[in-house]
Amino acid sequence: MLAGSAVLQAIFIIGQAYGLSRSITNLWNGEVIRNQFIWLGLFFVSYALRHLMTFLREQVLEDFAYEQARDLRSQLLTKIFRLGPHVVQKHGTGSVVTTALDGINQVEEYLHLILPKILNMMIIPWILLVMIFFLDWQSGIVLLIVFPLIIIFMIILGYAAQSKADKQYKVFQLLSNHFIDSLRGIDTLKFFGISKQYSRSIFTTSERFREATMSTLKVAILSTFALDFFTTLSVAVVAVLLGLRLINQEIFLFPALTVLILAPEYFLPIRDFSSDYHATLDGKNAMDDVNKILDIPENQEEILSLPRWDKESQLNVALHYDYENNLGAEVDFSVKGFQKIGIIGMSGSGKSTLINLLSGFLRPDKSQIVFEDVKMNAFDQPNWQEQLIYIPQNPYVFQRSMRENIAFYHPDATDAEVLQAIEVTGLTELLAELPAGLDTKLGEGERALSGGQAQRIALARAFLNQERKILLFDEPTAHLDIETEVEIKARMLPLMENHLVFFATHRLHWLAEMDYILVMDEGKLVEQGTIEELKQKNGTFVKLSQALRGEKA
Repeated sequence: MLAGSAVLQAIFIIGQAYGLSRSITNLWNGEVIRNQFIWLGLFFVSYALRHLMTFLREQVLEDFAYEQARDLRSQLLTKIFRLGPHVVQKHGTGSVVTTALDGINQVEEYLHLILPKILNMMIIPWILLVMIFFLDWQSGIVLLIVFPLIIIFMIILGYAAQSKADKQYKVFQLLSNHFIDSLRGIDTLKFFGISKQYSRSIFTTSERFREATMSTLKVAILSTFALDFFTTLSVAVVAVLLGLRLINQEIFLFPALTVLILAPEYFLPIRDFSSDYHATLDGKNAMDDVNKILDIPENQEEILSLPRWDKESQLNVALHYDYENNLGAEVDFSVKGFQKIGIIGMSGSGKSTLINLLSGFLRPDKSQIVFEDVKMNAFDQPNWQEQLIYIPQNPYVFQRSMRENIAFYHPDATDAEVLQAIEVTGLTELLAELPAGLDTKLGEGERALSGGQAQRIALARAFLNQERKILLFDEPTAHLDIETEVEIKARMLPLMENHLVFFATHRLHWLAEMDYILVMDEGKLVEQGTIEELKQKNGTFVKLSQALRGEKA
């Protein structure tokens, strides 16, 4: 459609030039104006059709760009949800949010602007050049020589602008991550009295972004000025040559005037492309970021039929996963039936990585996983993940009603079941405070919740769906004060009964409740056993316990 519109536009441009030149030439030769209505009509009709074509093309392009951006955002979010939280952790929350929101909007603008400009530049000048050669081959040769020179010059400046835009976009992503992290940790920063110091860090980052933006604008303005200057100079050269040949009676007025009208139109597509090229560089960078996430490989293996976990089920796990900064995981253990497995270690020891591997959010580099005689290469099997409930450090509260938030894993739950989950997890007082009860909207921009209340909602989700027998806890009380943690603990322990529980923590008081403990250190499983067995070994676990208590070995 765009190629066809470009061809029609070139024909309408020629019609404009032909009609206008013929009218002026005839009047110059002394003909009366009423005899020029046909040529003037050709000019106005061509002019009207040209701009009507542009209007219709813009309408279609706007819808096309919107649809493509919407589909791309849907693909991106679906991919992120399938891959799990490690993608956000790797790229940074602020960067992913910026890509999914502002980035997709920039991609939409990029598609809207750049596609017609490219096709116009590829088609229109060459059709006009054929017409110019037909009218005056000497002017055609001048324009044919100048066009590649302008292209080469534009490419040189384009690379400079691309380099500046890449730097600007990276600083923008850094600023986004920095800002989001600051908002998340503002309470901690204020508690330690370093909020003002951190604000200076944000100011420094924002200044870097401002400087990168201004540097990019300088190159963009310079290249636009240079392109306008050289195209205007080229048209002026053609005009001077035509004028001299007219004086010397080497060319007639009609072809000279038509070529002079077509010359600026010949350069117009490249000028339009150049001006919008700089405006769409961010969209191109955003599309590259989106494609990086979309190109992350997923499980292409056969979907296995796995049994439901029960008190007799057995799982043997041996896997190895490499990650930067030694935050990988190398483990070998077995579990059977309903057990509470504690995963202990210092920060960066690989606890969260192991939880992400068990949930299927990460794929191990090497593995030997056997679940009830069924061999798997990774835990990203739908029949395994459908049995899981995952509770992270900061459970997400959706911008939905309290009922919808609690019924996340079990959307068909009745109000009676939701109210029972609320009572069990200690949310009765919160429910009494809500103006619309279960229909009260929670989440961003709505009813704010404390960290303890958010954790209780996560527990209510787990309680509500008793069919999911595998619970994964990734330091769920790490950010709670001790009083809230003790209260939450009393609610959590009954929910763990008749479940297989993997509980990652660095809080020692949880370990007394665990049936079996995995000790992680520098990405490796270094010890395992019951708490009594680990104490008798007097090894890493004992040293870790002493370090966490602040005792000297």
